[in-house]
Amino acid sequence: MKESILLSKSFSFALRVIKLSRYLQQEHQEYILSKQIMRSGTSIGALIREAQYAQSKADFLHKLTIALKESNETKYWLQLLVESEYITPSMYQSIEPESEELLKLLIASTKTIKKSRQ
Repeated sequence: MKESILLSKSFSFALRVIKLSRYLQQEHQEYILSKQIMRSGTSIGALIREAQYAQSKADFLHKLTIALKESNETKYWLQLLVESEYITPSMYQSIEPESEELLKLLIASTKTIKKSRQ
């Protein structure tokens, strides 16, 4: 795993998600969706960090696969937020590329690990 890329990108994405969640709570008094995106968006980096000390390759793959699922879920919440007009299209366009990049990095990482196990 390219530690510097996945770890740093997931950490900076988590910070953006925290700010987004704070915005949703302060500006819209929206607590349900803000907590959902906070949970999924910050867990991506936590799972990647946890994978660093996995007990086996299978455990490593499992943790990255869960991070991939959380990344996909976060994309869902972002789409829901923009379609429901809790965030503006420009806010969405600002954060969505980072979300997409994390998703692609995790897809590539999990595919590489699966290939190496064959």
